[in-house]
Amino acid sequence: MSDFDLVVRGNLVLHDRVIEQGWVACRDERIAQVGQGAPPAATSTVDYRGSWILPGCIDGQTHSSSQAGQEGIGIASRAAAAGGITAFVDMPYDDPQPVTSGALLREKIRLVERDAHVDVALYGTITSSEQGLEEIPGLIEAGVCAFKFSTFEANATRFPRIDDELLYQAFSRIAPSGLACGVHNQEQEMTRQNIARLTAAGDTGWDAFGRAHPPRVEDLATARVFELGAETGARAHAVHVSTSRGFDIGRMYQEAGFAASVETCVQYLMLNEEEHMSRLGALTKHFPPLRPRAETERLWRHVAADEAVFVSSDHVAWGLERKGNPNIFLNAAGGPGLETLLPAFWTGCQERGLSPSLVVRQLCRGPAQHFGLARKGALAAGCDADITVLEPGQFRYDPSRSLSAVKWSAYEGRMFSVRVAATFLRGRLAYDGARLCNEPGSGRFLAPTAIREEVRT
Repeated sequence: MSDFDLVVRGNLVLHDRVIEQGWVACRDERIAQVGQGAPPAATSTVDYRGSWILPGCIDGQTHSSSQAGQEGIGIASRAAAAGGITAFVDMPYDDPQPVTSGALLREKIRLVERDAHVDVALYGTITSSEQGLEEIPGLIEAGVCAFKFSTFEANATRFPRIDDELLYQAFSRIAPSGLACGVHNQEQEMTRQNIARLTAAGDTGWDAFGRAHPPRVEDLATARVFELGAETGARAHAVHVSTSRGFDIGRMYQEAGFAASVETCVQYLMLNEEEHMSRLGALTKHFPPLRPRAETERLWRHVAADEAVFVSSDHVAWGLERKGNPNIFLNAAGGPGLETLLPAFWTGCQERGLSPSLVVRQLCRGPAQHFGLARKGALAAGCDADITVLEPGQFRYDPSRSLSAVKWSAYEGRMFSVRVAATFLRGRLAYDGARLCNEPGSGRFLAPTAIREEVRT
């Protein structure tokens, strides 16, 4: 009788080193041992020697339900498995009803338990009124892993602006829980003035979007978010920083002893205004916008120095009908990213000579620690047996084969230096490099156990 259920062989990528000719031994849904050389006997041994073996990756920012009837948890989780993502953290801005109470969170948890192919953690938010504050304890009790707010109104009901005083009150109430307060960092008045001026002048092409959202629109909001965190003792988190100055502001608060954290998204590292938005237009419209190539390279320096707590995709599967207006301001912002986050980020790191371990720190260990997902993000004894296998080579990305709700991508035709060859969730094959291998409901809801334990002690 074998001591282990599963052994996976290959080059192991840990957060601080690579173990060549390594192996991971799994038993009862957990990693039991990690080693090098000849592996132990197991009921099943899979040999990926020559490939990279990573902890299952975590996408820390997704929007699976922004468009009613379009994607949802189930379809998004298929795309996640195909992208080597074994857990994703879904935003609360669902259509038509955002997740603003414990009851609504429990409703979404039921969807996760019924439909998900990978594990899912959930953000909560509040309405833009004093009453919204009263729902915070219920959301915490129901198991949110973080809260999300916005300083800009993208939609009055689904994605409202939370004004400074209400944001202060929310931060104050959340602070004792230890949960992060993530904020969409965008100055509303400045944005609207810029859009109104450009629209009046008939200046609404693709390049107008960047002029309507210059770095100061983002950086001023980022500073306010961190100052509110400093005032309240809350963990203030900027969710999609696209400027070098945003990282500088975050570091200033960190060095002063405050719990400030910065996240960026893979599109701000791998896409830029000159090469991509000029060619793809609204397909690459994001909030905040893609920046010039020089700014992108500055962001890479911050990420290489581990100044980002993690890198995410900000995935949202808008249909193309929301991306075809010649007026850039009338198109939806965002795009699909669950399947491309890992291969794109890995490729970008490899092109710049950065260690594979950086990928593990940014896509595995970082988000697991940030959201308090205690058994995720590492190839270590006691962790869930979530494993991603990457085959090295040259692979042209073809979104027509996507398992997402849409068949388009800003990365169409891009050469990636790896592809996902397999995804294991708790020791069971979820994706084999070509097809989905598990059933809806295989994924589980993740509550932030690590943060709660730290707060209690």
